[in-house]
Amino acid sequence: MALARALAAGESQAFERFVEHFRPKIFHYSWLMCGQPDDAEEVAQEVLLKVFQNFRQLREPEHVRAWIFRIAKNACLIKRRKSVFAPQAEVSVDDLAPASEITDTARLPDEELNRGEVRAVLHQVITELPPAYRSVVVLRDLEQLSTEETAQILDLTTDTVKTRLHRARAAMRQKLDCYLRNRCIDVEPIATPSPLSERAWNQLHAAWRQAGDLDH
Repeated sequence: MALARALAAGESQAFERFVEHFRPKIFHYSWLMCGQPDDAEEVAQEVLLKVFQNFRQLREPEHVRAWIFRIAKNACLIKRRKSVFAPQAEVSVDDLAPASEITDTARLPDEELNRGEVRAVLHQVITELPPAYRSVVVLRDLEQLSTEETAQILDLTTDTVKTRLHRARAAMRQKLDCYLRNRCIDVEPIATPSPLSERAWNQLHAAWRQAGDLDH
């Protein structure tokens, strides 16, 4: 990835573009996995700090997205355990349709994903999935990571990723159809990250410069 290579080379503009590109993605993932914008804000900052502090460990810039989301996954797991917003119980994976009942047509059509209203419904439906299925959908369908990258991030086999994705899409399809026909889902606005404060920005920039020893 050109942006990661430019950042590793110490280009100042690359730092700004890197933060602007990845912070919303990390926030979005964390919001869908953690459930609260405040938690997602904290996770996004923590993840970016770890990314910049350990950027020299990234040996393959083309895999930067998978590397970042793996850090985000671990940070979000910790946040969910500590958060006062963590649910007392999760939906069982047994509530989703068995993989044997799903055909290849059980997927989310692009034309629906591009509609603002349905996009909000889609996000609402994703938050109702069990975390093990939710994470696969977010990485594969929203972030457009490959099956192999998703498996690496989540420590799963590619077959498990494919099975969970099929089952999750089938469950989501049912709820989306219910909304399109009967408006049976209460839709909440899609959360967006607040502007990065000067203090947070400086914290990230300092971590990047220190890790890269750019002042020497």
